[in-house]
Amino acid sequence: MSGAMEIPEFRLPLVPADLLRESSPGQYTVQEVLPVRDLPPALTAFRSAFRARGALAVLQHFDPMYSLLHHFQAVGTDVKEDALELMARVVSHHSSELPAILGDSGLSHADRAAHLNALKMNCYLLTGLMDAFETETCKSGLLEKKKCRTKTSGSLWEEEREPVLRLLTQLLQLDLRQLWGGFVVEEEFVSLMTGSSYRILENPGIGLQRYRATREAVTHLLAAALVHCDHMFNATLKITQMLQHFEHVAPVFAQAVSLWVKEYGLKSLVGELLREVGQKCPLDLAHDASVIKGYAVFITELAEQIPALVLANMSVLLRHLDGESYMMRNAILAAMAEVLVQVLNGDQLEEAARGTRDQFLTMLQAHVCDINSFVRSRVLQLFTRIVQCKALPLTQFQSVVSLAVERLKDKAVVVVKNAIQLLIAFLSNNPFSCKLSCTDLSEPLKKEVQKLQEMRGRNSSAAGPVITPEEEWEAMLPEVRAAIQQLFQPLQEEEEEVLEVEKTVESTLKQITGLLRKLNYKCAARLTQKALGRFQGKEPFSSLMEENEEATILSVLKRLYTGSCPGQNTEDPPHGNSGLENEEAVPEEQSQTELIKQEMLVQYLQDAYNFSVKITEALSLISKLMYENCVSVVQEAIEFFVTVSQFGVSEALSGVRRMLPLIWSKEPGIKEAVLNAYRRLYLSPSGDSGRARVQHLVRSLSLIMVDASLGTIRCLEEIISEFVQKDEIEPAVTQLLWEQFTLKSQCSSLERRAAVMLLGMMAQGNPEIIGSNLDVLVTVGLSEKGCEDYRLAQEVCNAISKLARNTKQALGKNSTPFRLPQNHMLFGHLSETVTKGFAQPSCHWIPFMEAAVTLIYQLAEGAEEICAHILQACSQQALEKLKEHDGQKADSGDSPSRVSDGASNLPTFLLMHLVSLVGQVALQQVAYLEVSVSAELRRRRMLRDDEKTKNRSNRSTKKQRPQSIGNETTMEEELGLVGATADDTEAELIRSICETELLDGKRGCHRGALALPACERTGTVGNRPGRRKAVSVRRKHSFVLSGVSFYVSCLFLCLSGGGFSMVKASQSVSIVYRSCGINGVIFLKEGCTNSALVLAVFMPTPGKHLLSAFVPLVLKICNNPGLYSDPGLSAAAALALGKVCMISSEFCDSHLRLLFTLMEKSSLPGVRSNLFIAAGDLAIRFPNLVEPWTSHLYARLRDPCPNVRMMAGLVMTHLILKDMVKVKGQVSELAALLIDPEEAIVGVAQNFFTELSNKGNAIYNLLPDIISHLSDPNCSIEEESFHTIMRHLLSYITKDKQTESLVEKLCQRFRTARTERQYRDLSYCLTLLPISERGLQKLQDNFDCFADKLQDPAVYGCFQTVLARFRRAGSKPEAKAMAEELEQKVSAAHNRGLDSAETCQKGSATPMPEPAKRKPTGSSRRQPLSTSNRDEDFVTPQPRSLRNQQRAKKRPPLKKAIITFSSDEENSSEDDLSAELREEETPTKTTPITRSSACRLR
Repeated sequence: MSGAMEIPEFRLPLVPADLLRESSPGQYTVQEVLPVRDLPPALTAFRSAFRARGALAVLQHFDPMYSLLHHFQAVGTDVKEDALELMARVVSHHSSELPAILGDSGLSHADRAAHLNALKMNCYLLTGLMDAFETETCKSGLLEKKKCRTKTSGSLWEEEREPVLRLLTQLLQLDLRQLWGGFVVEEEFVSLMTGSSYRILENPGIGLQRYRATREAVTHLLAAALVHCDHMFNATLKITQMLQHFEHVAPVFAQAVSLWVKEYGLKSLVGELLREVGQKCPLDLAHDASVIKGYAVFITELAEQIPALVLANMSVLLRHLDGESYMMRNAILAAMAEVLVQVLNGDQLEEAARGTRDQFLTMLQAHVCDINSFVRSRVLQLFTRIVQCKALPLTQFQSVVSLAVERLKDKAVVVVKNAIQLLIAFLSNNPFSCKLSCTDLSEPLKKEVQKLQEMRGRNSSAAGPVITPEEEWEAMLPEVRAAIQQLFQPLQEEEEEVLEVEKTVESTLKQITGLLRKLNYKCAARLTQKALGRFQGKEPFSSLMEENEEATILSVLKRLYTGSCPGQNTEDPPHGNSGLENEEAVPEEQSQTELIKQEMLVQYLQDAYNFSVKITEALSLISKLMYENCVSVVQEAIEFFVTVSQFGVSEALSGVRRMLPLIWSKEPGIKEAVLNAYRRLYLSPSGDSGRARVQHLVRSLSLIMVDASLGTIRCLEEIISEFVQKDEIEPAVTQLLWEQFTLKSQCSSLERRAAVMLLGMMAQGNPEIIGSNLDVLVTVGLSEKGCEDYRLAQEVCNAISKLARNTKQALGKNSTPFRLPQNHMLFGHLSETVTKGFAQPSCHWIPFMEAAVTLIYQLAEGAEEICAHILQACSQQALEKLKEHDGQKADSGDSPSRVSDGASNLPTFLLMHLVSLVGQVALQQVAYLEVSVSAELRRRRMLRDDEKTKNRSNRSTKKQRPQSIGNETTMEEELGLVGATADDTEAELIRSICETELLDGKRGCHRGALALPACERTGTVGNRPGRRKAVSVRRKHSFVLSGVSFYVSCLFLCLSGGGFSMVKASQSVSIVYRSCGINGVIFLKEGCTNSALVLAVFMPTPGKHLLSAFVPLVLKICNNPGLYSDPGLSAAAALALGKVCMISSEFCDSHLRLLFTLMEKSSLPGVRSNLFIAAGDLAIRFPNLVEPWTSHLYARLRDPCPNVRMMAGLVMTHLILKDMVKVKGQVSELAALLIDPEEAIVGVAQNFFTELSNKGNAIYNLLPDIISHLSDPNCSIEEESFHTIMRHLLSYITKDKQTESLVEKLCQRFRTARTERQYRDLSYCLTLLPISERGLQKLQDNFDCFADKLQDPAVYGCFQTVLARFRRAGSKPEAKAMAEELEQKVSAAHNRGLDSAETCQKGSATPMPEPAKRKPTGSSRRQPLSTSNRDEDFVTPQPRSLRNQQRAKKRPPLKKAIITFSSDEENSSEDDLSAELREEETPTKTTPITRSSACRLR
């Protein structure tokens, strides 16, 4: 021990270098730092000394160990590991010795100092090694990430880290204060022991699961320091510092603090930590995001683990709710939510806790409208958790739901998403009902409210006014006093009373009180007088200090009556009225209880109804969110509608329908969400039995199709086909649908049609469903009863059409297309049903006919012959109808003038049916040629080519010719041009048939010419090469509609008021068709207001085609809208004209003028809409012909009818996006639809520009012209409407280069602007662009363009807005200087302009430009049916405008045609009634557009 006494005091250094310097005498100093080569022997010597002397050996061997720490990087791994192992053994040995040493009361001062120095030295060396190993491990981890693996000592340290930490923990748990003389442990020593632990926590990977044991060891080590070494203050500072600099330690410390609280009772540490965080300046925190993040995560995690202690210290954190850091606000609000869920939850809260809960909820609701979107989003998430944990009081339900619905309009996508999630949580956890329909809740609410009012009325009438006993006494006092006064008067003989006083006071009191209740005041007073004499000294007859006996009796009676007498007990109440009240108290109390229950019931129903109203309000808002660009928002919207549907809200059906088009989404997540939604809604129905579930499924799917559009049905078909392909629909569903269709199961006509539709949808995924039951469909759906329900027959046709093979899928495949023979029962039933219904005035016949004709062309081998027979049969019926009506009038002896008065003419619907049939046959014949025939020709060619290739290979194999000699193919075959040439040849063949034979029929009288499978069996098609092959195919495939090898011609006779009787006309026609031996046809059309008749006589004429016989009829109706003014007929004829124009380019070219005239001038919206659809199809089939009429297409976007505008918007969207129409400056007409009064039309326009924005720089290129057109005074767009349009269009400009270029173009447009309105519009557009530094430079460079316009206050204000927004965005100092310079120039120009304006006004030398005259504020819709804007009106540079003016001068003025749509002039000629534009009105053709891909239908 003498050596130990000579050792100077060892002081723990701040840095290792301090041990090399002598700071004061008596302090230990390292004498020599050994070189690396001497360290192994020194380490061996230290180990030997440790065996001899124990832990005190370090006193003589500290320098070698210090040298090892000094050269740690250069020392070998083995030496490092040996040193760590040795120091761990030394400290462990010392720790085990210390309890005995500390317990020795006779320990000398020298020994205590020696052990203290040894403890410090050993712990210093051990912690130094720990720090060195930890640093090396972190570095090696980084090197491993870079794949530079080196041999380190980290493997041993990974194993020894936890034992060393437990060793230090064990050491700190000893009472080390005695080594310091009984005082506290030296602070430097505690910091030394805990420093290594904090440094271990600085490792970024400490939060990983594999370091869980290390985290626990560090936590217990720090807990020992906190408990035994008074480490609270230093730990608080250290933890807050580490939270600032290391983000990853926040959850680690939160978990550690939670453990310290629960296992060691260190609750005060939570308050210290939160107080330290709360005292941080919010302004300072706002500048360092990393500091804020650490604090925020720590608060949030701590609140989740120990919410009660966080609640106790919440007040110190509230100041950060008003700070600028949104992360701190989120953390504190999250802590409040955890407190609400875990602590302030339930109905048994005390009043103070309930007040705190309400205060927290109020704060959370206030931050739903926080300025930062992340805070708004986070609060909605917190409310979702609160609702899911059922911690939200019912009184707060309505207010939180209202806030969630309001947040559906938020601009931030993440807020909207979380608002939807919150509403879903409200629905799933609502305490009201499983059915939340407003309709279902309103009726019970009304009944219960009425019942409550009745109960309140009964209670108020029964209770009456409440009178106290004192008030009653005051009312009866005069009578009582009078009765008492009578006691002192002489009694009459008849007034003698025989009342006797009872034996006891109690019985006497009851007797007196009963007399008072019975209003027998005189007897009561006399009895009281006797009782005063008998019961003297007993209550209430004693201690009465009244003036006289009269006053004494009065006082006793009052006390008895009012109940203030002490002797009157409640166990035996007096008889009379009081007993009556007690009997009535029970029912009164019961009625009051019932009233309270009824009030609670009404309040419950009212809350449920209000909740349902809010959910219904949210439905319309969320429905609009289904087509957002954010996938997660769309998925949440779909989930919301699924949840709402499960709660029986009837309005949810519209949303379920609205999500249907999302099945076509390109996003797999959205498509899968739709499939899952319908899977949950319809494939998992509730029911006790399997049959009930199937019926519920079918009923639900049928409900969707009620009043559904074709698009909705098509989307549902795609979904159901997906389910069928995945075998998710049970066979029982199909069985039930067939039972409903065949009426084996009782159902309505609507359910029967829905069953057929569902079967057709399922056949899309599995055609065998229809194919195996085709006979049932035909015999039941197209039977004689088919005429009773044409809609059912139409759906049957649509279902059977699923058997037709998809031509696009068949391309490249050599499989024969599926077709049925011409004599199949299906086509017989179809022909019979169509012809029978032709003469019936049904509005559903035309849709059925169109479906039937389409089906015939899809499946029949001789489709043209079948349709020819249908046309012939229908024409025959029209003739017979005409003869029947005409014969009736002839027999009645009417004069010819009366016959033609319009009463006995051919019914209008017959002619409408006929032209519709002609148009449909024409369209389907073209589609048949272009698609089916073309595909069949290609398939046969491919079969021939394959056969030739096979034969050639066989021949070459037999002759064993070398491969090098086999190059006999031509250059065309090598280049792949043989197939292309054949494709062109086949296309030319189809085109020639359409051009020369369908309408004018110069060739062809072969029966069944296009019965392709039949021709295939003959084996005679296309065997000859070259041109002769094409001729052979052409002859074989000449188109003939009639199957009896004859053609018909058409003769029209126009009959006016008289002079030619129907009898003579009929006789003449009869002679014609009898002489020819076949049936002729007579047509009559009745006008609505006159008696003009058209007689059409059809007879066989060689060289003509059947379709050509009907074309004059269609043209006659279209050319004479005054004569044929029936809306249905006009619309049918217009549509038929468009379909016939699809056949031939020559016919289309010659009748385009009529088509566009009707489309522009017709007063019937149906005609205009139909013709616009036809024009869209023609623009795809014959783009070069329709291109000159493009301006007329754009003009329909200003149609006064919303339906026409809607159709025009849809068609133009399709044409422009498919590049079939040039996007000129007239696209501003589509932009004007953004302010349409109809919301659906606005949606069409928005969808157009959204799709157009995906086509490169399309919108950017169009914007200058759109701005010029819409700001033109002649455009009639109001200024506010212009702002709305531009806000939408400029939102698509997101690229910096586009913005800079637009800024420059807009500045230059100021030079050509003519009115103040244009100045304002251009400057407003600048405010909508995100100006960058380069954009600001463009403004600076083009300042002269708009400097003179800055005198206008609106223009000046817009430029001020631009500059202010640029400054707020923050930029470089150079850019700020440029912005300030430009602002000064703008202000100077504005002031200079104002000064010059004042000078001009005073001197009147130069008048100021007059502002543009504004039109009255109102609808911004321009005048309907006007011509398109002229190019001269567009704002363009001056040189071009001069050239345009010169051209305009040379051009002769156009004469406007006078169009007469009169129907009341009987003697008008056909020329006067013609609706066609004159020659000078026809637009001249421009350079043809070459679109090879649009030459034929695909």
